Amino acid sequence: MSQLTPLRPGVYAPTMTFFNPETEELDVASIRRHAVRLAKAGLVGLVTMGSNGEAVHLTREERITVTRETRSALDEAGFQNVPVIAGASENSIRGSIELCKDVASAGGEYALIVPPSYYRAAVGNDETIYEYFTAVADGSPVPLILYNYPGAVAGIDMDSDLIIRISAHPNIIGTKFTCANTGKLTRVATALGAIRAAPTVAKPTARHPYVAFGGIADFSLQTLVSGGSAILAGGANVIPRLCVRIFNLWSEGRLAEAMEAQQQLSAADWVLTKAAIPGTKSAIESYYGYGGFPRRPLGRLSEAQAKEIADKIKPSLDVELSLPDVA
Repeated sequence: MSQLTPLRPGVYAPTMTFFNPETEELDVASIRRHAVRLAKAGLVGLVTMGSNGEAVHLTREERITVTRETRSALDEAGFQNVPVIAGASENSIRGSIELCKDVASAGGEYALIVPPSYYRAAVGNDETIYEYFTAVADGSPVPLILYNYPGAVAGIDMDSDLIIRISAHPNIIGTKFTCANTGKLTRVATALGAIRAAPTVAKPTARHPYVAFGGIADFSLQTLVSGGSAILAGGANVIPRLCVRIFNLWSEGRLAEAMEAQQQLSAADWVLTKAAIPGTKSAIESYYGYGGFPRRPLGRLSEAQAKEIADKIKPSLDVELSLPDVA
């Protein structure tokens, strides 16, 4: 594989996958448009086929298409320095390795992986999880990012000792903490010398750079204060420039202003979190003119529900829309 685009401190988004509202086929034009809009807002990396991307509703071929079109759109718009990470989780080691190979073939440079969970009682122990991740890392052509998201994997919540142990593998280069446990993030980031934004500086280590991602926009600033490297959050699909503003204010040491921006972000992000994928797509439709609906069996919001979400997030969106693009 050619030289990897380095993962930088900053804001990342797990992108939505858009569909034709009538046929539910992939809406490739909107997928490409969305990727470029987020890069212009200052995001330093995108994740396809994460939880927000409805990967569980897509065929293997569709997953490849989404990642390939995202990479192509970024390249054509001049954002070759924005890496594409792709979800590649299967419940078998063999299956996850095959998905990692798909990521590489589609132009993705890193893979985001959750623990296996279908046979929860049999696989939800440290040794099985350790074996799973190290075996996938052995066979993957791209580096892995661990995805600690108990809500998506039957409550499996890797502790800091296990994450640190797994991350000794040379092909594992980061963790996304959607568990929202900032203490855990601090312990992992400290032990592994995670890269950080100013004004803090990570202690140098002999290993490759490690990235500790805060996984929810609601604790973006808390992630940075806790020693995290970056923000990787679904809310950045709707409010990317405000997320970037928090990151930049923190980096400049302007903590009071960063706290105010976090309050604005959290107010909207809670609305989007409760409304989940249908509500996030509805918000994108309301404010940016595209978005549509999720693929069934996820439900569609009524016009009244969509308006309610748009109204609730309007104060934060007013701030978002007043901010300039970074790129």
